[in-house]
Amino acid sequence: MSNPFGTVPAAAILEGDATDAYFERTRETLEHADKNPRVVAEVTADQFPTGEFDVFTGVKDVATLFEGRGVDVDALPDGQLFDGGPVLRIEGPYLEFAELETSLLGFLSQPSGFATAALETRLAAPESLVLSFGARHVHPSIATTVERAALLAGLDGFSHVAAGEVLGREAGGTMPHALMFCFGEGNQAAAWTAFDEAVGEEVPRIALVDTFWDEKSESLLAAETLGDDLDGVRIDTTSSRRGDFRHIIREVRWELDARGHEDVDIFCSGGLEPETIRPLRDVADGFGVGSHITGADSVDFSLDIVEISEGSSDPSSNRTQSGDEGSPISKRGKLSGGKDVYRTPDGGHHVALADRDGPDEGEALLEPLIRDGEIVREFDLEAASERCLSDADRVAFSNQ
Repeated sequence: MSNPFGTVPAAAILEGDATDAYFERTRETLEHADKNPRVVAEVTADQFPTGEFDVFTGVKDVATLFEGRGVDVDALPDGQLFDGGPVLRIEGPYLEFAELETSLLGFLSQPSGFATAALETRLAAPESLVLSFGARHVHPSIATTVERAALLAGLDGFSHVAAGEVLGREAGGTMPHALMFCFGEGNQAAAWTAFDEAVGEEVPRIALVDTFWDEKSESLLAAETLGDDLDGVRIDTTSSRRGDFRHIIREVRWELDARGHEDVDIFCSGGLEPETIRPLRDVADGFGVGSHITGADSVDFSLDIVEISEGSSDPSSNRTQSGDEGSPISKRGKLSGGKDVYRTPDGGHHVALADRDGPDEGEALLEPLIRDGEIVREFDLEAASERCLSDADRVAFSNQ
């Protein structure tokens, strides 16, 4: 079978077949009526600032989607935080991109939700090791999307092997409870010893210590078994069994220190989210977070035409500035006219008409992405991550 898991192939996305049926009906109708107006269309979540920032990402895939289409596209930089107004603007003949709307919004909405939740996690424990463990909660075909969003938001690593191969990063992780079960209760030391003997030296020796006995007992046994080779212990006890998690971690830390194992780190996982991480960050050394990231709501982006003109449908006549020829238009509840967005000196987000002056000392955020079908931007994950964390500090994201 060429497509055994029934996923939509890349060719269908690029060709515009990964779309909602009514866009096909729209194309048929407009072609029948010999209509193909020039438009300015914008992608927005909220029309005005609300005080709640989100992370913008997915733009690299959007650039690939629009490559070769006779339009101009401007977009926020990858990793930029936003609060209202357009995150992306398209100018050109409508039928050049009509059927791409569904995929366009999908490329932005879910990754931006993942990245926003990952940023919440990062800032909950800014000095700790934080890893993404959530790929098991999504379809395998989008695991790379999850892990890239996590890295963009500043997380230190992730667990998914295939995503690591795509991203050029090494996946991390040590042992599951299944390994401990295979050796059986009472044989925990044999499991940890076998692991130590089997895996490469580059893999940290992190012993899972909550499978059969209490966390303190298994932690001490792991330290006795592996000695100086033990890098850390992982506590993954489910919330229904762990009671006062902070107390458990402090107890483990105390008992390890009392026996000279101060260098053994404590790593926590299992249903963690920012609210449960904050009380632990002074007693634990690292965290694995899954469902808080993968279960995040998608950012509710929509695409709307905000300017329209019956001018030439020749792609070579694309304008690079909105507002020159088109007439403002919008549906009820949306704002007409092409717009720009700005970061103000006080860390605010400002929305203004594109043909008007922006705020004093405001930094315009929309940048060229596509010019007449050609990608005019480069993408660098490290730079996007730096931008995300810097902008989060600038807008006081952790105080939302």
